[in-house]
Amino acid sequence: MDKKHKILILCSGNSCRSQMAEAFFQKYAPDEFEAYSAGLEPRPIHPLTIKVMNEIGIDISSKRSKSVREYLGKEVFSFVIFVCGEMEQNCPHLFPLAPWQSLSWPFPDPASFEGDDEGRLQIFREVRDAIEEKIKNWLTEYRNKNQ
Repeated sequence: MDKKHKILILCSGNSCRSQMAEAFFQKYAPDEFEAYSAGLEPRPIHPLTIKVMNEIGIDISSKRSKSVREYLGKEVFSFVIFVCGEMEQNCPHLFPLAPWQSLSWPFPDPASFEGDDEGRLQIFREVRDAIEEKIKNWLTEYRNKNQ
């Protein structure tokens, strides 16, 4: 591939799901895609996000949450992936007539789970694993279509 495609992964807070997805794209397709993540109302990266990614050997502790506004008018993306329904509903007006292909991959928000510590950690792991599986499957399909 001559040129990397840029992907923007969006979630409301850019504190959990979109950070995980960005890291997985960087792990599984660094030569094909430049992955970025952002949120409409960024919040600090959730400590359990960092913990569950560390469990599988991915260190995102130096990452920061970013506003989608950091990219408006500055970057051109081939794909925009919405990993939460709230962001998908609230964001289209920010990108009028955008040339990208949007993908809707809503995942539950692990930060909204209110159980005990072990239960919360388990939810973060489940969401992490679901995001990883979705990205691996999408990359396989994408590569098969574009060979």
